[in-house]
Amino acid sequence: MDELSARSGHDVSALLEAVGRVRAQVRKRIVGQDAVVDEVLMALAAGGHARLVGVPGLAKTLLVRTLAQALLLDFRRVQFTPDLVPSDITGAEVMEEAEGRRAFRFMRGPIFANIVLADEINRAPPRTQAALLEAMQEHSVTAAGETMALPEPFFVLATQNPIEQEGTYPLPEAQLDRFLFDIRVGYPTEAEELAVLRSTTGAAGEAIAPVLDAGQALALQRMVREVAATDEALRYANALVRATRPEASPVDPVRRYVRWGAGPRAGQALVLGAKAHALLDGRWTIAPGDIRRVAAPVLRHRIVPNFAADADGVGVEQVIAALLAEVSAPVSGIGG
Repeated sequence: MDELSARSGHDVSALLEAVGRVRAQVRKRIVGQDAVVDEVLMALAAGGHARLVGVPGLAKTLLVRTLAQALLLDFRRVQFTPDLVPSDITGAEVMEEAEGRRAFRFMRGPIFANIVLADEINRAPPRTQAALLEAMQEHSVTAAGETMALPEPFFVLATQNPIEQEGTYPLPEAQLDRFLFDIRVGYPTEAEELAVLRSTTGAAGEAIAPVLDAGQALALQRMVREVAATDEALRYANALVRATRPEASPVDPVRRYVRWGAGPRAGQALVLGAKAHALLDGRWTIAPGDIRRVAAPVLRHRIVPNFAADADGVGVEQVIAALLAEVSAPVSGIGG
């Protein structure tokens, strides 16, 4: 940790304590969903974007809003609807008149924020969804003939309801691939649901205090890049990604049930996600267990099942489980 602190110019222990305080602030409002909160924080630390998929009423939007309140960052929410147009996100030129002279001025849209919540992203048409592509990948927006940088850190959190199909537009694969993680939000346990009823039907809870600013968030992202990845870990991540491709996969369920496998960006996401997981766990070298921990959120939106999978009722989660069971991690001196 001292070596990482020296290289980054920030106190690693202090930053990790700040992340712990962010978790504590989020838990003032969010009951349970610990894995979801951890994956959102890992995505933030890795400098990536995340999509939260779950049925209505599971506090996806509340989670994002609470996280934004716990971070001293500019936050904007965009409610995606079928009539939303790209300029509603990126901004538009408006004509202003002053002292008898008219001139165009570009008014920036909600994309110019540190944290952008794209609520129900699949309700907007493809051209509006595509307006996010450049922003998510390049951290810039081109409008009115000018390319403008977005504020750093820049983090898109999208929510999606998986059960409603009418009036929705499936995200294209190119857009899905821009999300570092695809996070599934499930139902709470009985005890957690009872705690939700207690906390949301009584007196107002504690206010959320911001505990991490933009400079600290950027320092955390730089530290993630400094976490060491051995050749064995890189080979394991590469082997997992290559095994998702049916034409040469050693995994039988992949050959039988996958139409298209993951591309090279999945390997990058596995390594960065594993580095974020290791750092937030207080370690500065990734282990195979870190890669396995992030395999599902990294791969579930990058593997395209075929018709046989639909016919046999085999889901992507089962394919990923088979991958992790059959693709062995290289032997090294680092525990997994």
